[in-house]
Amino acid sequence: MILDDTISRRSFLSLAATAACAAPVVAAGGGHIPVGLELYSVRDELARDPHGTVRAVAAMGYEIVEFYAPYFEWSSLDAKKMRSVMDDVGVRCLSTHNDAKSFTANGLPHAIELNQILGSKFIVFADAVKADSLDGWKRVAENLNETTEKLKTSGLRTGFHNEELDFTLVGGQRPIEVLAANTSKSVMLQLDVGTCLEAGYDAVAWIKKNPGRINSMHCKDWSPEPSKGYSVLFGEGVAPWKEIFAAAEKTGGIEYYLIEQEGSAYPAMETAKRCLATYRRLKAAH
Repeated sequence: MILDDTISRRSFLSLAATAACAAPVVAAGGGHIPVGLELYSVRDELARDPHGTVRAVAAMGYEIVEFYAPYFEWSSLDAKKMRSVMDDVGVRCLSTHNDAKSFTANGLPHAIELNQILGSKFIVFADAVKADSLDGWKRVAENLNETTEKLKTSGLRTGFHNEELDFTLVGGQRPIEVLAANTSKSVMLQLDVGTCLEAGYDAVAWIKKNPGRINSMHCKDWSPEPSKGYSVLFGEGVAPWKEIFAAAEKTGGIEYYLIEQEGSAYPAMETAKRCLATYRRLKAAH
């Protein structure tokens, strides 16, 4: 059930004033690429106050929000209320993260209904894959292809979000490569930069290897220092963002970027604000 707004009007207006000073990000070719926030980054706030959190994120200057698995428990009325809030503050939802139940025969119709209400384009599989063999990964690919066929009349597409294990060798091959080779080209390969780097894989090379399929990307940084890992803010890890952005925009088919933060030394909302400011600085220099 959607809760009532509780984030203060003063906080909202303060964030809105900050956002008003930020210029939109423009791609090298002149086309605007919107930036959003994967709402797992502010999960506690979202659980307490969904409407107020989305309003606050929009006031920071984020243009897109990506809801994650708990959204599946919404009713259609909940989704309509959230869509009303999104329309009111001028943000869009272009994709949702889903666990396996959204891809079942019973779950998919509900996922489709919610995503259509929200205005989404992609229903992204973002659950831990329990496949310990390459044949198992081929079955995962088959399931994604089957879902892609079922979605054709809905105007939605399927996506797959990688984790670190997806880039880890199994039987001499990386599961994510098996998945990419055995799925329809219309299946989005949503790149999580941080987990790709943690696995020791070259994110730029991956984008170039899959032209047109990196329609969205989680801009999550990572540090090899044990005390840091994913707690570093965007732009403070080892990700080569300049090269990643260039590859995404020239080859990857990027349509929107998503900031994701698993946690940091700052409160979640401040973390999201700091990451967006750094993103804008890096993109302005790109």
